[in-house]
Amino acid sequence: MAIAELERVASLSERILDEVERAVVGKREVLELVLMGFLADGHVLLEDYPGLAKTLLARSFAQVTDMEFSRIQFTPDLMPSDVTGSSIYNQRTGDFEFRPGPIFANLLLGDEINRAPPKTQAALLEAMQERQVTIEGHTNPLDRPFLVIATQNPIEYEGTYPLPEAQLDRFILRTSIGYPDREHEWEVLERRVERKVDEVELDVVVDRAAVLEMQRATEQVHVSKPVGYYMVDIVKATRDSSRVQVGASPRGSLALLKLSRCRAALEGRDFVTPDDVKSVAVPALTHRLMLRPELWVQRISSDDVVQQALDSVPTPPAEDHR
Repeated sequence: MAIAELERVASLSERILDEVERAVVGKREVLELVLMGFLADGHVLLEDYPGLAKTLLARSFAQVTDMEFSRIQFTPDLMPSDVTGSSIYNQRTGDFEFRPGPIFANLLLGDEINRAPPKTQAALLEAMQERQVTIEGHTNPLDRPFLVIATQNPIEYEGTYPLPEAQLDRFILRTSIGYPDREHEWEVLERRVERKVDEVELDVVVDRAAVLEMQRATEQVHVSKPVGYYMVDIVKATRDSSRVQVGASPRGSLALLKLSRCRAALEGRDFVTPDDVKSVAVPALTHRLMLRPELWVQRISSDDVVQQALDSVPTPPAEDHR
């Protein structure tokens, strides 16, 4: 039964990715990572330069999965109530009524999240963690699935409020899209000429209920004890590294577990292998590390620390994977 469910997850995932790739050309690995984040019921942080299809990626996933989509452009004057909503006095009824904000959606794009002040960032991040919004003592649950894609520009820091490590930890993974290669960039232009309009019309592949079923199906993926200890040892290696002030927390271990299971599910397998763990370790862990300040001179990044951990931790023998 579990195998049949996971084969369905793999089949639907393939169709979702094929459809989204009609809009976001030549970025299959990034699309797979984002989909794995969604299947793990997590939130994704995209850190990249302007014009690299971050908004298009989020909107495309919403169209293909038939999820209600909302976008918030974060600015320095954005208030928490602009995100969550607020109670407004209705003169007709003589009472206050709640007007929900843009956070009440299935897939929310938080564009340039580091431009908003910390208080507004916290309003979003609390909803991401609790899946609910509390306003004036009243708790409003958010409909499932509730998934967030937040973006940051890595080159503009003037007038920004960088997310502290404790808040970055709320994202299950961080990745970037990157510039397309020559052939794929021409394919983007060629498709635009052929369709004669800017917007790309995508077909619905699954509905919201199917997304929730796919999330539940990934819970059937088996993780053997040796592979589980392999995850734990990788995370511990980031804490023991002389290059970091603060290593990945147990939340990082859980992210590694969830994403590894989703990687196996995308391939229709009901068990996790060390290769699954290796393929998701960098996006799952790098944003959770705080490096020593002097390392920026040596151009050492958190990616290097995680890669060093992967190189130093012995891989479990093949016979223990299943």
